Order: sequence, then structure tokens, then C-alpha cells
Amino acid sequence: MPRSFSDVLCDSLQLSLGYAETLLTDVPADQFARLACSGGHTVSSNHAAFIYGHLSLYGPKVAQFAGGSVSAIPDSFDELFSQHAQCSDDVQGTVYPEMSVITGFYFSGWRAALEAIHTSEASVWEQTNPSEGRMAEKFPSLGSLANFLVGGHMMLHLGQMSAWRRIQGLGPA
Repeated sequence: MPRSFSDVLCDSLQLSLGYAETLLTDVPADQFARLACSGGHTVSSNHAAFIYGHLSLYGPKVAQFAGGSVSAIPDSFDELFSQHAQCSDDVQGTVYPEMSVITGFYFSGWRAALEAIHTSEASVWEQTNPSEGRMAEKFPSLGSLANFLVGGHMMLHLGQMSAWRRIQGLGPA
């Protein structure tokens, strides 16, 4: 059965979103923005809030590439979750938005992207990547960039989430 490029992107994104949802199983809201801790030692790695917040920045961008409707990225998200932001341990619960806000935006943005990708024309993905620098060099077309964002980039960070879960004693999802 022939599969379009959009179908292939949707397949990968659906897998990623299913895994992202599974990884949230049993995650306590009060631990969502805390660095992992094992045996009294804090592990300097991304926590759940940072992972989902960071990934949430890209769903609306992919939806926009595909010609779909785009939700505005909440004002604080770029500053808190950009590729240049530093993940910090939110001991008092005052640095990061609540778990439901972050995960709600993550899933709504990526589901909008999934819908837009599903109905997109093949020519969309052949367009030049508008990014500059290294991202444009590595991913010269919108298709190659979208493929990275829905697959490799997503799974890289969800792997961090899997490790965070295990260190926190939540086990595999």
C-alpha cells in the first residue's frame, strides 16, 4: 500500500504522542518540575516540565508549516523552554506553569499539527526550511525538518522523560 509523506509523518507523530501520554502515567503534579533525585543525589538533567514544555514549542510550528491553525505559544514558554533555556529545579513550584497547563498545550499543539499534516499537500514538505544556520544545513526542506521534529527530536526528549521516571522511582511506563 503506497503511503504519502504526510502519512509517514503522521505515523511517526502518532507513535510519539502515544509514548508521551504513557510516560505521564502516575507522575505526581508536585514532582513534575523537580529534578530527579536518587539516593539523596540530585541528577542534573531535564525534568518532566521542561521536557514537555520544550517539545510543546514545536507542535504549533509544524502545524503552521502544514497550513493548519496555530495556537499562540504562551508568553512565558519561549523564555522557559527554548533550546537556550536552562532547566531548573522548581522546589517552590513558582518557576514553571502547572503540569496541566504544560501538558495541555503540548498535546493540543501536537494534535493540531497531526490534523494539519494529515490534510497537507506533498508540495508543502518540498519547500525550503526557513530556519537559518545549522538547522537549515541539517534539514534543508520543511519535510526533513518536520520529520526530525515529530520523530528524532521528540523521541530524544521522551527518552529523557523515561530516564527521569526511573530515577524518580516511577519505573518504566
